[in-house]
Amino acid sequence: MVDISQDRGVDPADLRDHLLELWAKRELAQLRAEARRGFSGLREPLSGLLCILEGCLELQRAKANSLGQCILAEFQLWRQGHPQVCLQQEPAGRARELQLRALGLLSDPQPSFIDPLLDVYHLHCLDRGLLLAHMRKLQVAGCHREAVLLSTKLELQADLDVEEMCVPLILQDKLQLAESYVRGHRHLEEWLVKLLDSWCSPDFSVAQLERQYPDLCLSQHQTQRIQPKMISKQVFRLMQQFSLDSALCPNSVTKRKLDSLKFLMYKKFIEKSMSEENWSDHVQATVGDNPELQARLLELLVKYSGLKIAAQWSLHYGVPKENVPPEVWEVQQSLPPAHRSEDASLSPEPWDPPGTERDRYYQLPVSKENVHFVNTLELLDLCREVALQPGSLVGVDMEWRAGFGCVAPQKVALIQLATPGHVFLLDLCAADFSRHLSMVQAVRQLFADPSILKLGYSMSGDLSSLLATWSEFADEPLKVDGVLDLLPVHKQIQRSHRGSLARGAQEVDVMEGAGEKGLSLLVKQVLGKPLNKTEQLSNWERRPLRISQLRYAANDAYCLLDVYLALSQDPARYSLPANLCCAPAGQAGNCKEAKKLKEKRKQARPPRVTPGDPGAAGGVLPSAVQLGPPMEPRQLRVVCDNMLQGLGRYLRCLGVDVLMLENTDDHRVAAKLARAEGRVILTCGQPYQTLKSQVGEGRCLLLDCSEKARDQAVRVLRHFRIRLTPDDIFSRCQACNGDQYMKLPREEMARILKERGLMEEQVEQAEDWEEEYQSLNLPATSPGKGRMSARYAPHCRWAPASDLDPDTLTFPSGAQLQIHTVPVGLLSNVALFFICTTCGKVFWEGSHFDRVLTQFQEVLSINEDSGTSSGSI
Repeated sequence: MVDISQDRGVDPADLRDHLLELWAKRELAQLRAEARRGFSGLREPLSGLLCILEGCLELQRAKANSLGQCILAEFQLWRQGHPQVCLQQEPAGRARELQLRALGLLSDPQPSFIDPLLDVYHLHCLDRGLLLAHMRKLQVAGCHREAVLLSTKLELQADLDVEEMCVPLILQDKLQLAESYVRGHRHLEEWLVKLLDSWCSPDFSVAQLERQYPDLCLSQHQTQRIQPKMISKQVFRLMQQFSLDSALCPNSVTKRKLDSLKFLMYKKFIEKSMSEENWSDHVQATVGDNPELQARLLELLVKYSGLKIAAQWSLHYGVPKENVPPEVWEVQQSLPPAHRSEDASLSPEPWDPPGTERDRYYQLPVSKENVHFVNTLELLDLCREVALQPGSLVGVDMEWRAGFGCVAPQKVALIQLATPGHVFLLDLCAADFSRHLSMVQAVRQLFADPSILKLGYSMSGDLSSLLATWSEFADEPLKVDGVLDLLPVHKQIQRSHRGSLARGAQEVDVMEGAGEKGLSLLVKQVLGKPLNKTEQLSNWERRPLRISQLRYAANDAYCLLDVYLALSQDPARYSLPANLCCAPAGQAGNCKEAKKLKEKRKQARPPRVTPGDPGAAGGVLPSAVQLGPPMEPRQLRVVCDNMLQGLGRYLRCLGVDVLMLENTDDHRVAAKLARAEGRVILTCGQPYQTLKSQVGEGRCLLLDCSEKARDQAVRVLRHFRIRLTPDDIFSRCQACNGDQYMKLPREEMARILKERGLMEEQVEQAEDWEEEYQSLNLPATSPGKGRMSARYAPHCRWAPASDLDPDTLTFPSGAQLQIHTVPVGLLSNVALFFICTTCGKVFWEGSHFDRVLTQFQEVLSINEDSGTSSGSI
C-alpha cells in the first residue's frame, strides 16, 4: 500500500506501481479512489502525471482501454476540484518542458491520450514549428493515423503537405480519417475528391502507388478497396457531403455513365424489359456529347445488338471515322438512305392500348377526357376543386427520371392525383408553373389536410424526392397527415396468406403472379391483373410525354383507388381489419398441423443423390421440383459464371455459399474453383459444354439466360430441394459471401460514431427528417426505417465483441468497420447492428427482409414448416 499523505510526498513511480497492481487485479473502483488520493499527495501533480503515463505506455502500448486512459480520466475529474493545478501556475521554462514531455507521449499509438493531454498541458500554445516538427517525426515513424488526429486537433492543415498526410491513410483503408482532416477546408476537400477521382482514371495503377509507399505493406483487402469500382462510390459520397461540383471528378462521372450504359444494354437486349423509346431516351441522356462514351456505346452495341444498330448510332452522333470500329464503318457506308435519316416519321399513338395489353394488364377505368395534364394555373384550379375537397379520396403517385449516370439527386417530374372519375397529372417540368406559389401551396394543402385520405404505395420514397424538389420545404417543412400507405397493408396480406397455407387453407388465391412485385403484385392479387410496368424507367423529364407514358402514370395512381375500395368492401377475405389503417402485424400459422404435413411429404420422398455425387443429375434445371430430402441453404456451395452475377447475389441473399466470377475472368476459372472446393457450377449459354467436360458428372448446371435472376434462383432452390427459412435470409454477406457477423448494440455504435466525429455532421439533418417521417404516422417497417427492437437471428457464425479492435476498428481478417455508411438517423430506430467480419459492411434490420420474403414466398410455402414460413423479423 502506497503511503499517501497530504504533504504531497508521494513518489510518482510508487503510485504508478500501486495503480498497475490494482489494474492487474481489475479492482477498478479501488484504483480510481487510490488515484485521486495519490494525485493529492504528489508534490508536482502535472509532472507526476507524466511520470506515471510514461511508465504505463511500455506495458500497455496501443490499447485504447488502458491504465493510462483510466488515469487520465481520473486526473481530469480530480483537477475539477483543484483548479490551482494548472500550467499557468508553472514558470515559463518549466511549463514548456512539461508541454514537450506531453507531446512526446503522443508519439506512441495512443489516440485516446490526445484530448486530455491537449487540455491539461495546453499543447496548442506550443511554438508552431515544434508542432510541425513533431508531425514530421510521426510521419517518418509510420504513425500516420496519430499524425492526422493530432494535426487535426491542433489545426495544422494549412502548414502540412496534404498528400503526405492523407494518402497513406487512404491506402490503409482509413478514408474517414482523411475526410475529417480536410473537412472545413474547401481547397483540401476539393483536393481529396480530385485525388480519388484520379484513381478512377483508366491509366491508374495500384502497383505504382504500392511502389511509392513500400513501407505500408498493403493487404489484399486494402488493395481491393482502392480499385476504381470502390473509389468511385466514395468520390460521389464525398462530392455530395462537401457540396462540390461534379466537374471536379470527370473520371468518376464517366465511369458511372459507362456502368449505366452497360445496365441499359442488359435491360434492353438481355432482359428485354425496356421499350425502344425509353431505352433511346436514356442512352442519349447518358452519352451526351462525351466522345469517349460515344465510342464505348458503339462497342457495346456491337456486342449486344450487332453492327447495323451500331452503325446507325455512329451516324446519329457523327462519330469520326478514327473512333468507329472498322467493321461498323463498313456497315455504315452500306446503309440505304432511309436508314441514315434521323427524322423517321412516327405515326400518332392511339390512346387505347393494343388488345393484347388490354387482356393482360389492369386498364384505366377513366376516359381520355378525364385525364388532365396540368401545366397551367387554370387547370390547377380545376384540380383543387375536384381533388382537394374535405373528405376526398386521392390516389397519389410520383415519377422522376431514372438516375442513369446522374450525379445530382433526382427531383419529381410528375405528380399523379387520382380521384373517382378523374386523374390529374401535375407537370413539374414546366418551370414557371411548378415554381409558382399556388403550386407549392396546393401540394402543402393536399398533404396537410387530415380529412383527405391520401393513398400511396411505399410513399416514403416519393416524399423524400418531393422534399428535394422544392427548396421551400427546407425552410418550412412539409406537414403530412391523413396518409394510408398500402405497402404495410400488402405485407399483412402476404403474412396472412403464408399463415393460411401452413394451416392448409387455400380459399384465397393471392399468390398468383410470382413474377410480379410491389404495387403490380398487389394489383394482380386484388384486381386480377397486374400493371404494365414497361414505362416505369421512362425519361419523365422529356416533353411532350408519350401517350403510353400518360396511360402508365394515370394507371399507377388510379389503381390505388380500386385496390383500396376492393379491400374495404371485403377486408375479411384478405385477413384485414375493417379499418385498413389498423392492419395488425399478423400471427404465425399453426405449427403442429404444418409439421404433420411436412412429415407426410418426407415419408413420400425417396432418397436422392446429393450435388457433386457421381449420380447427381446435370443439365438444364427443370421447372419441376426434384425429389429427395431437403437441404439447408448453407449446405449448397456453388460458383456462378460471370453471366449469372445477379443470380449469385440472390442466392447469397438466401444463405447459399456463392463464389462469383468477375466480368474479366475466363469461364474456365469456374471449373478450377469447382474442382478445388467441391462446388457446383451454375452457367448459361455456350460455356456449358466446355465447363461440363472439365468437372465431374452433375457438377455443372445450365440455366436459361432469358429468365430473370429471381426466377433462376427459384429454379436452383427447387432443383436442390433447398429448405428455405426466414432465418436463412441475409445469413451471408451479399458483398463478400462471408458468413460471420458481429452484433453491435445501438449504444456502442453511437459511441463509435461520436468518437470518430461522424455524429455531429449528420445529426441535424437526421433530426429534421425524423420529424417529417413521424408526421406520416407510418409503421416502422416502411422502406428506409428500421424497427425499434431487433429480433432477427440469421443462421450464421457469430464473432465475439473482442474481435473488433476498438482502436483501429478492424477485424482479424483485416477488414475495417465501415462506420461511415451508418446514418445517424437510424440510431433512434435500430437497436442492433450486424457487421460482416470479412468485409466490415454494416447491416441492420429493415424492410428489405420483407421484400425478399415476398419475392421467394412460393419457395418458403413449399419447403418450410409453418412455424417459420409466416415469421418475420
